[in-house]
Amino acid sequence: MQAVVPFQEAVDIIKEEGGDVAKLCYQCGLCTGTCPWNLVRGFLVRKTMHQAQLGLPDFEDDDMWLCVTCNACVKRCPRGVEIIDVWRSFRRAITELGIGGIPDALRITSKNISGVGNPQGEDREKRNDWTRDLGVKTFTKGMEILYVPCCYNTYDPQLQPAARATVEILKKANVDFGILGPEMSCCGESVRKAGNESLFQSLAQSNIGLFNEAGVTRIITASPHCFHTFKNEYPELEGKYEVVHFVQFLAELIRDGRLEFTKELKKTITYHDSCYLGRHNDIYDEPREVLQAIPGVELVEMANHHEDSLCCGGGGGRIWAETKKGERFSDIRLEQAADVGASVLAAVCPYCIANFKDSIVTMNKEEVIECKDIAELVLEAL
Repeated sequence: MQAVVPFQEAVDIIKEEGGDVAKLCYQCGLCTGTCPWNLVRGFLVRKTMHQAQLGLPDFEDDDMWLCVTCNACVKRCPRGVEIIDVWRSFRRAITELGIGGIPDALRITSKNISGVGNPQGEDREKRNDWTRDLGVKTFTKGMEILYVPCCYNTYDPQLQPAARATVEILKKANVDFGILGPEMSCCGESVRKAGNESLFQSLAQSNIGLFNEAGVTRIITASPHCFHTFKNEYPELEGKYEVVHFVQFLAELIRDGRLEFTKELKKTITYHDSCYLGRHNDIYDEPREVLQAIPGVELVEMANHHEDSLCCGGGGGRIWAETKKGERFSDIRLEQAADVGASVLAAVCPYCIANFKDSIVTMNKEEVIECKDIAELVLEAL
């Protein structure tokens, strides 16, 4: 009798989280054929969708934690089923009811974010150490823009150059901007996709209170994940702001003549479309517009680009999980970049850049290709 109670609670959570849309699925299998996991291993999305229709999802199955929320399956579903919502509902049921196994890496990450406001578990007081010699102001009421660099860019030494380049560009363009201090927390996107809805709600409400108190009206983000969350999910909790990704703002600055390039970059560059900037938010043109504006750049496209771009493997909380060698999408992406003769793989997402940098090392491609944020390339040409 006791086993019935958590099962019914699981059903209620799945319905509340939007997982009930699985009923619309008519088992065509296009989701399975589309999913990038099937490039590296077997992953039957259709199987789990059918289990959801029967009310019998296997919460103990490790496949519950594979979905990278890249949105490719949703874009191609003939019934418009929000398959990501189904996966998120399963994970929320597992997380809240303890009816399945949560990967250790995700458990640790959630604990870090809950305790100190960032996934790396770093001291809150060190959040703005990367700005030490840059003279960045604290955001105050009346400022034009709040810049949010993302926890990953904030704390990870290999990603901090992108945040520093962004600050230098904003200063060169005479943009009135500031950042918030240690009280700022993770946006909560990855923990929400990993099923920890209560933690997401807590983080969002804390940040919204902070934004409102500071008088924030316009936010520029470095991460497509922060961008998506502030723009599309915070409004659910009355956090309504104008949210722009930095690459969109860069395109705006260039169009308005507020940035002047003084150096040629004689490089062949290919651009990686981030899932959360591209498929989730339909932003494809501005990154290419910025790259094409840099003197000397030859822009080439990989085999998968725009809506057909291949995920780096970092979405849905996967950035905090270990992925076996031979199963990393970032390795495939790097080969695609090399195949078109690119010397630089440009991106605008901290998760993507971290994965690509790791692949460059593990695949011994340091002499062949480098991965850079578009902000770094723009600064180099200024």
